[in-house]
Amino acid sequence: MEIPKKGFTHAGSFHSDDVFATAFLRILNPEFTVERGFEAPENFDGIVYDIGRGEFDHHQAGKEYRENGCPYAAFGLVFREFGTQILDKEDADSFDEIFIQPLDESDNTGSPNELAELIDDFNPTWDMEKDFDRYFSEAVTFAEEILRNRFRKIKSNKKADGIVKKALEECGGKILVLDPYVPWKFRTIGSGYQFVVYASNRGGYNVQGVPVRLNTTELVCAFPEEWRGKENEELAGISGISGLRFCHPSGFLVAAETKEDAILAAKKAMGE
Repeated sequence: MEIPKKGFTHAGSFHSDDVFATAFLRILNPEFTVERGFEAPENFDGIVYDIGRGEFDHHQAGKEYRENGCPYAAFGLVFREFGTQILDKEDADSFDEIFIQPLDESDNTGSPNELAELIDDFNPTWDMEKDFDRYFSEAVTFAEEILRNRFRKIKSNKKADGIVKKALEECGGKILVLDPYVPWKFRTIGSGYQFVVYASNRGGYNVQGVPVRLNTTELVCAFPEEWRGKENEELAGISGISGLRFCHPSGFLVAAETKEDAILAAKKAMGE
């Protein structure tokens, strides 16, 4: 299906699904314009979504569900059709699972979702002028910025993943050295590496412990208790490494003057 130039969605109060669907279509086609009304026109020359009981609506009795049971809403239906025009299949599936499904679930069931609530806040309150189209436009602009930022980050992380994969193969040990810095956690977890050394945006180098798994503070190897919370001369005296600047109180990170000092800190933490 070609990217449409025109769209039609429901008027009145708006929600995250019609707002994000509109923002996404506008990203795909900068010429995209949307009309809003309370009844879908017949033979509309464009895409009709979140109204009309058609392919991109979810209000009919026979609405669609994903294999995991999550119901589709308008954004999910539109993204299913056009998502691979901006992301590859793997990243599109991941984006649907992580970003869209919570919004679709919220729209269908009323379950709490902070992003959906932020979009809903653009609707005029009872004591404001009821210019819904104006506020819908503002919400779409907000949503478009969120999507552009997220898509840029996904594509950047994909590029970084290739760099990290190559570095893992070349380093061949327990300390991964990345220069310049790229996001590394996803690829390094479970790799056998214990520390990652990378250039700091504050100057010098950081060395950070690899987590045991995503979304945890548990590390494969942490810095010694006696280093934690120490800095500069005190840390240098305890560690025996003159170029160390700071050790985080939780023991997950050390800042160093040079790459060599950062590598040495990791080796000492591992008992080498």
